[in-house]
Amino acid sequence: MDLSVIIPARNEIFLKRTIEDILEHIEGDTEVIAVLDGYWSNPSIEDNPRVTLIHFEESVGQRAAVNAAARISRAKYIMKVDGHCSFDQGFDVKMMKEMQDDWTMVPIMRNLWAFDWKCPEGHTRYQGPSGPCKECGQPTTMDIKWIGKGNPQSTSYCFDSEPHFQYFGAFKKRSGGKGDLTETMSLQGSCFMVTREKYFELDLCSEEFGSWGSQGIEVAAKTWLSGGKVICNHKTWYAHMFRTQGGDFGFPYPQSGRQVARAKKMAGDVFFNNKWEKQIHPLSWLLERFWPVPGWTDEALAKLKTVPLITKSVTKPALTTGLVYYTDNQCDPNILSRCQENLKVCCNGNPLVSVSLKPIDFGENIVVNEKRSALTMFKQILAGLEKIKADIVFLVEHDVLYPPSHFDFVPLRKDLFYYNQNVWKSDWKSGRSLFYYAMQTLALCAYRDLLIEHYKKRVALVKEVGFSTRIGYEPGTHNRAERVDDYKYDVFWTSEPLVDIRHGSNLSPSRWRQDQFRNKKNLRGWTEDDKVPHWGVVKE
Repeated sequence: MDLSVIIPARNEIFLKRTIEDILEHIEGDTEVIAVLDGYWSNPSIEDNPRVTLIHFEESVGQRAAVNAAARISRAKYIMKVDGHCSFDQGFDVKMMKEMQDDWTMVPIMRNLWAFDWKCPEGHTRYQGPSGPCKECGQPTTMDIKWIGKGNPQSTSYCFDSEPHFQYFGAFKKRSGGKGDLTETMSLQGSCFMVTREKYFELDLCSEEFGSWGSQGIEVAAKTWLSGGKVICNHKTWYAHMFRTQGGDFGFPYPQSGRQVARAKKMAGDVFFNNKWEKQIHPLSWLLERFWPVPGWTDEALAKLKTVPLITKSVTKPALTTGLVYYTDNQCDPNILSRCQENLKVCCNGNPLVSVSLKPIDFGENIVVNEKRSALTMFKQILAGLEKIKADIVFLVEHDVLYPPSHFDFVPLRKDLFYYNQNVWKSDWKSGRSLFYYAMQTLALCAYRDLLIEHYKKRVALVKEVGFSTRIGYEPGTHNRAERVDDYKYDVFWTSEPLVDIRHGSNLSPSRWRQDQFRNKKNLRGWTEDDKVPHWGVVKE
């Protein structure tokens, strides 16, 4: 997959039409991931192999919705768009053809003529407030047009000293505003494309800003100040429907002046004071690059230039990584040796602590002298975590094949558990292989301190009340009353998958049929094959 078009949707009446428009105009290996944030689309979205829907029963907010979709994307690029847009033919390939990995790119923005109000007599009123026809008084109905108007065409944006979003029409007349690819100081926010890697590296939709507000400023400032560029591609366009009078089409997400003011204040504090940890340029550098900029005075720029770049004097120590390997010693010796050989090669030289029920010659070995059980496994993991000296720890199991890319991942936050979702299950005897999206302990990575805190609580809880599936195996993955703690999880995706070998002695049961799953939400991405990407035919 080359591109995932991500749509955060909350009470979007035109979501279905937007998705249909995207599918009609894409020409590349492009998919759509739409997030139904606290609602179900009406009209409903038709099934399509290129469309994935994520549904939250309760709204999580626009930024969190975009992040949820980005986490399940497997594409090189992601493009966030609003749920009320139309697109140029082949917009996806035209964008990707010109893209560079440290850029954020936008197409030309047009205005979308989505509909008219029309009465039985044929009188029309351009997508303004609903109500009776102003000419004959008869009731009106919505007449869909869905046309990207040729004028105006926006290609340049900025923000003022509040900071507040501004159109930057004057930049079009400068030499830097002419050509097929032009720089823009900021973004409008309804459409932008980046590499998926850069999206997470820069945390382009930080939920610390709240659900909505100042997103164009955040994305543009983080791109520019970290050494990248924000580019408008004049070779293609999208059309965005703006809010109408009368409340018929307002903000899909509930807005409050307090929330918008909070996002604006945070943008001003972080970027105007040069506090963002990843920036290599001060904000004054960006202003001078586009100077003069609407909404800025010489005095305001001069004041900004006195603000030091705080991050220049900060040196962070390198993070260390380690592996905790645990085994019940009941696996087929051929599987054990093959998986251990794999780990020796792919662990990137990181230290490994093995925890077993019998002595083994693998890494720095610890023996837990107990019988196999869920509690014993938790004790093994805790023992390994307490022994290993590393900032970040990967939990690895004795019957799993890991690619080197798995151990390249670095958690973004210290208070989240991270699961690699690119995991296939393969039957040892038949070679049958299966993929579906899941969170599994065998693919868990987190900061060591967080893991120790969690597994201490987990061991104590299971000792007290016993183990049940209501408690579960995977930290942070459910909100049931029996949960160990209130920490949450996130996911990541490596280019090569992990292979979970199923052999009959696994602690957890194998499920190969969809009717074995009580919750059908767990079947997302269901794929069966006799081979696994990167690894090849399983029998071989």
